[in-house]
Amino acid sequence: MQPDREHPTRARLAGFVCVVLGVAIVRAKPIAGVPDSVWICSGCLLTILGILGWIASINDRGRSPSSLRLDHFLPFLRKKWRIQGRPHWMVRKAMRVLPESVFFDPITGRPGAARRMLRWLGPVALAAPLRRGVQVLSLALFLWSFFYICWPYSARPQAPGRVLPDLRFETIDQESGRLGFLLPPLGASGQPTETELWHLAETGNPSAPPVGLFRVTKVDGDRLWLEAQGGLTELQLDQVLLGTGRWELLERPPGDWPSHHADNLARKEIFAAEGFLILDPLVSLSTSIAARRWVWSLAGAVVILIACVLVPRGFCGYLCPLGTLIDLFDGTIGKRWTRFRVAGEGWWVHIKYYLLSGVLIAALFGVLLSGYVAAIPVVTRGFLFVLEPVQSGLLRGWHLIPPLNAGHWVSIGLFAGVLALGLLRPRFWCRYVCPSGALFSLGNLFRITERKVEASCIHCNKCVAICPFDAIKPDFTTRVTDCTLCQTCGGVCPTHSIKFVERWNRFDLKTQDAVAVGGGVFGRRGFIGLAGGSAAALVVGAGGAAITRLFGANLGVRGSQPPVRPPGSVPEPEFLELCIRCGECFKACPNSVLQPMGFGQGLEGLWTPRVNADWAGCDSSCNACGQVCPTGAIRALPLAEKRWAHMGLAFVDQATCLPFAGREACQLCVDECAAAGYNAIEFTRVGTQADAGGLPIDGTGYLAPVVREDLCVGCGLCQTRCRAINVEEKGLLNNSAIIIEAGSGREDRLSSGSYAGLRAPQSAARAMGE
Repeated sequence: MQPDREHPTRARLAGFVCVVLGVAIVRAKPIAGVPDSVWICSGCLLTILGILGWIASINDRGRSPSSLRLDHFLPFLRKKWRIQGRPHWMVRKAMRVLPESVFFDPITGRPGAARRMLRWLGPVALAAPLRRGVQVLSLALFLWSFFYICWPYSARPQAPGRVLPDLRFETIDQESGRLGFLLPPLGASGQPTETELWHLAETGNPSAPPVGLFRVTKVDGDRLWLEAQGGLTELQLDQVLLGTGRWELLERPPGDWPSHHADNLARKEIFAAEGFLILDPLVSLSTSIAARRWVWSLAGAVVILIACVLVPRGFCGYLCPLGTLIDLFDGTIGKRWTRFRVAGEGWWVHIKYYLLSGVLIAALFGVLLSGYVAAIPVVTRGFLFVLEPVQSGLLRGWHLIPPLNAGHWVSIGLFAGVLALGLLRPRFWCRYVCPSGALFSLGNLFRITERKVEASCIHCNKCVAICPFDAIKPDFTTRVTDCTLCQTCGGVCPTHSIKFVERWNRFDLKTQDAVAVGGGVFGRRGFIGLAGGSAAALVVGAGGAAITRLFGANLGVRGSQPPVRPPGSVPEPEFLELCIRCGECFKACPNSVLQPMGFGQGLEGLWTPRVNADWAGCDSSCNACGQVCPTGAIRALPLAEKRWAHMGLAFVDQATCLPFAGREACQLCVDECAAAGYNAIEFTRVGTQADAGGLPIDGTGYLAPVVREDLCVGCGLCQTRCRAINVEEKGLLNNSAIIIEAGSGREDRLSSGSYAGLRAPQSAARAMGE
């Protein structure tokens, strides 16, 4: 068959169109509401597709014709007398910049330094070095995201800023509107310089709002002139004229809330901390079905599935960090322990499809099982419970690691079991069990590229032996739903018979051996297997949903105490349907305020986050949990909204509280709440003694804490402080005397809308009453 000379032209035209379209999508982001990262990824993928089209147009010389050739494997090295055609395009490019000693000797056929190094790394690295390199980079990106981006302890509180106190208002320039103040004697803060911006506030009156932002226009001896940014308003003038006459200048806004944790996460999050969770389509698809709503991470799933149209099941072969870890396990432990090896054919070969069906059936019943078996939640949670304690112990101290519960051990056992499946066959989990891989396999039905075998195949069986996904049939053709285009087989083929081209390529292909493949007839055994597997999927889905509900959260049962959820959590029924139990929020939460539940809510609440205020309180400068949640179970709230989101309500146990019990004075909770900026706990005097005339005796009684319900957000800082001092350090109490509780009337759980708007009427009414 003669090569089709139009193919290079088609490739160039298709490449040009894809590049233009990709750049346009990146710049325009045509649909509002879809995250920018989704459009950027989509545009980059199209651009890469266009570049590959151009590569195809220059890479077909001396080879079988194709419209789109994706070969990137390192071809099997032939001896001198068998070298045919030009070297691979990757080799030609490398030969321009690297020394000759790196490459094979064309005279003797001796491998060069590059091949010898790759052979030392292993047969897969030698056959497909680009694929192995992408795997390593992807795992490194996952580790960087987990151990660096989600590590909250690199945040440092902002400096308080300079303060210039004891200013006295003197005069106002009627023409310019500038305000004149008398400066105090030169102090540690030093005099301000011209053009500096300062915040003007009244000294000794914290309830008064700051006047505003002013620029220093002139410093004349002991007099300072200030000009309001944007012009002096009547309200600002009234504040100055009616004030006490004592003022101060502040470099930072008065009453400014800290934001160092939120700023630190935003600064480090060049790559989304939850990026790999977004790319696992089973996470977002099952969550969307269970919650009966659009989940924003579905857009990421669409992007990766579109990419897998070009590189079928490419996420499994190149990007999945769990797959790379399994490769490491198989290469270090699995290959040395072969006593449990099983055959390549058996009832287990289609488990992933039945498990996928079961997960989706359970989601139809509103029960989310994907968190137990989806690839990325499994590896994220495994790292969280196994490696995160090591990181925290080494960098912060082993005493700061929360104790493990039964749920931890179940998750660790699941993670270890996934790796241990490699003892049965290499990549057993990826080949036969992973439901996320099954979803990608179904996406392979829409592929535009495919592994092809030409008629020059000599049946050497090397491709079958090295294939990590059992994607090669006995006649050496392809099981297209299992192939990941990892191209390892192409690198070991001695006759260069394997190519990765467009799906419709039919040039000089090897004919399929119907006998070796098992024929195309759907026999009795196949029918029985399909029926049994479908029944198993139905049992797994419906039975799993029923068991989870039976041993579930028991929402609405009288007397049950709901857990305190993170700020911004949606209502509890939706929360249990949306939370994928990945553990990302635990990792990003400073001081381990959020901790995974055990079996307190049964299977339905297992591994979901709760606030453990006995351990730590929610930092007012942090909103990380919502920022890293991939499904919207915890809303991504800006700090201005998060500060109004009530997680629960603090209750003082008057029977044990030291002042209420008349034991001693204590104001730990009041001071902690004031330091956090909430000021939600006030004093009331209790235990005052009276004289004979019924008048209170000075110096008797105690100031006891009273919680203001409209201001308390349930952060738990008061409970943490009381327990740390009165329970653990002094031993005065058995439990904290102030406790955070959730439930109806004690928390705000909104699926949408503003928390600030929800609480604004209450704050206004309270202000009017005062």
